[in-house]
Amino acid sequence: MQRITILGATGSIGVSTLDVLARHPEQYEVYALSAHSRVDELASQCRKYRPRRAVVGNAEAAAELSRLLAGLPVDVSYGEAALCEIASSPDTDTVMAAIVGAAGLPPALAAARAGKKILLANKEALVMSGQLFMDAVLEHKATLLPIDSEHNAIFQSLPGSYARDPAAAGVAKILLTASGGPFLTRAVETLEDVTPEEACKHPNWSMGRKISVDSATMMNKGLEVIEAHWLFGAPAELIEVVIHPQSVIHSMVSYTDGSVLAQLGNPDMRTPIAHALAFPERIASGVAQLDLTTMGALQFHKPDYARFPCLALAFDALRAGGTAPALLNAANEIAVEAFLERRIGFRDIDRVVRRVMDENPHGAAIDVAAVMVQDAQARRAARQLVAGIARS
Repeated sequence: MQRITILGATGSIGVSTLDVLARHPEQYEVYALSAHSRVDELASQCRKYRPRRAVVGNAEAAAELSRLLAGLPVDVSYGEAALCEIASSPDTDTVMAAIVGAAGLPPALAAARAGKKILLANKEALVMSGQLFMDAVLEHKATLLPIDSEHNAIFQSLPGSYARDPAAAGVAKILLTASGGPFLTRAVETLEDVTPEEACKHPNWSMGRKISVDSATMMNKGLEVIEAHWLFGAPAELIEVVIHPQSVIHSMVSYTDGSVLAQLGNPDMRTPIAHALAFPERIASGVAQLDLTTMGALQFHKPDYARFPCLALAFDALRAGGTAPALLNAANEIAVEAFLERRIGFRDIDRVVRRVMDENPHGAAIDVAAVMVQDAQARRAARQLVAGIARS
C-alpha cells in the first residue's frame, strides 16, 4: 500500500491522479491533498478520498475548508510551510508534484530532501533550479519519475543502462514532440488578435488555462526542453523539438545505430501517471487502447520560430545557464497572467519575456535563495512592462 500526497489536487493532473488511484484502492491510499484556492473542489475530494491532511493557500481558505469538512478527521492547514510538511512527511511514500508555477518548487524540493518517490509534473522545479534539485535527489536517494507525457515517453524509450552510463548508451538525440497547439496553421500576422478563449482551446489535450496558453506560445515545450536537459543529462544540441499535430507519439529517442524508439498512446495524462505510480510494473489507467488501424497519417514538422518565438527564448535560456531559466519562467508567468486578464495581447507575451531576459542580467544558481531573488527581480520587471503595455 503506497501512501500518496498530491500537491495541486484540483488541477487537471491532480484530478487524473485521483482517477487512477480510485481504480486501485488495494494498492494506494491518499495521505494528503492540496489546492490553492479551489476550496469547494478540494472539500469534495476530501469527502471522497478521506486524506489525513489538506492544505490550502491562505488562512481564509483554510477556515472555509474546515467549515466544509466539519466532522471529518482531516487536518487542515495552509501556506508554503504546510505544503513542505505534507511533501516530506514520514507518513507519505509518494508525492505527485503538480502545482503549476514557481510555487511548486519549495514542496517538490522538500520531497526530494526527504528521499521520497517524486512524480514530477511541475516543470518549474527543474527549470528554475535544475542543478540544485537534481543534486538533492541524488544526495537524499529520492526517486524521480517524470509525468509530462513527453518526458515520460523519453524515460520509457531510453535503455536501462542510460542512467548508469549515458555516454555508452548510444543515444544520438532526444526528440520532444509538440502538437503545435491551436495556432499551428493560423496566419502569423493574425496572432496579435488572439483571445484568451482561443488560446485555451487546445486541439488534443485538456489542461489548465496557464498551461494551455503556454502550449499555444510553445513556451510549454521550451520549458520541457530545459526539463529534459536536467532529467536526462542532455545538452541543448542533443535535444530537438518536432511538431507532431496528432499527439499520438509522445516523444522519441534516436540512437547512433539509426534506430528511433517512440512511445505511443492516446493523449490522456492518466497513462504517464499510471506508469510512474506503478513503476517498474504496469497498472490499468482507464485510458482506451490505441487503435493503430484508425490513426491515418502521422505528420511531423520542424518548428517555426517566427510563429513560436518563446521556444527560441527557452533554448537561449538553457544555453545561458545559471538563473536565466528562472528569469524566463518568472517573466512568462506574469505575462501569461496579464494576457488571461486581457491586459496585454497574445504576442506581447514573448515580447515581455524577451525584454526581461535582455534587460536583467542572470547570475549563478548557487542556492534556492539566489534563484528566488532572480525570480522576484524578473517578476517586478515583467509587471512594469505589462503596466506600460496596458496603458498604451
